[in-house]
Amino acid sequence: MRRSAFLLTGLALGLSLAAPAEAQQRTRLTVYTALENEQLAPFKQAAEAAVPGIEIAWVRDSTGVITARLIAERQNPRADIVWGLSVFSLLQMEALDMLEPYTPAGAQALRPNMRSDRNPMTWTGMDAFVSAVCFNTVVAQQRNLPRPSTWADLLDPRFRGQVVMPNPNSSGTGFLTLAGWIGAMGEQNAWQYMTRLHDNIQVYTHSGSAPCNNAARGEYAVGLSFDMRSVALRNQGAPIEIIIPTDGVGFDLEATAIMRGTRNLDAARRLADFAVSRPAMELYGRYYALLALPGVEPTVRGYPAEFAQRLVNADFREIAGQRERILREWASRFDGKSAPR
Repeated sequence: MRRSAFLLTGLALGLSLAAPAEAQQRTRLTVYTALENEQLAPFKQAAEAAVPGIEIAWVRDSTGVITARLIAERQNPRADIVWGLSVFSLLQMEALDMLEPYTPAGAQALRPNMRSDRNPMTWTGMDAFVSAVCFNTVVAQQRNLPRPSTWADLLDPRFRGQVVMPNPNSSGTGFLTLAGWIGAMGEQNAWQYMTRLHDNIQVYTHSGSAPCNNAARGEYAVGLSFDMRSVALRNQGAPIEIIIPTDGVGFDLEATAIMRGTRNLDAARRLADFAVSRPAMELYGRYYALLALPGVEPTVRGYPAEFAQRLVNADFREIAGQRERILREWASRFDGKSAPR
């Protein structure tokens, strides 16, 4: 009896000593992201299960805020890795030599236009997100507003005060929408279009999701947002129609990159390997229909086929090189209607 008690005591002591040791072996990765809030928990759970020994500590904000923070910290990086940020932002950081070259295992299988063209790679794509118009059909009926089918239709004076758009300086969705107009119309015509649209804009939000949320609640008739948010809200029963303008929509890639200077390079590389894997792509496919790895079938419901058919031609590197100039110009013209920060 005493021997059994002694063995049990020893076993318990051994387990109590092993637990802290196991916890100490886990590497805490500081992961900067602009993923949607509801994606953080499932992404963390999947990654920590697939990559033993890591613990993800998220630092999350909108694209513009996270990008500015990463660039401000470039002399003393605090992020180990970025998982879920605009490729426009990552190309800007690539030009500043902020990204650690690394080709994750399996990355060569990604679509060529959704991965770095460097060798070793500096970033890898996850999925594409696309401009969308969230059109509240109930508000439109109440206000006798026409259904828009092109971007030009939103210039109708009847939409005065009924359009909400993300601020491209703080929102990646805002920037990809602006970049789409430049790609489709040419820069000079795009500025002229935005000047006329500005008359109908009620407010520029600091979140890419907010305009569609506003439209779904019936606060405005039109919210310029992005595909994932619009599809999710409609699937939840919001009285919105998802409109993909026939004259072309802008798009962006969510991507992953290791930050140069990380003290946890091995762990960051293993997370980057997971980020391009088929299980990770299946996870992205719960939210987005355009995935970086061919052959993975997305499971998100209600995605209009027109998204893939109406993408404008985009030179991500060229646009990234002009990003700061374009954003300064936009702010000088239109920032007066931005929401308070």
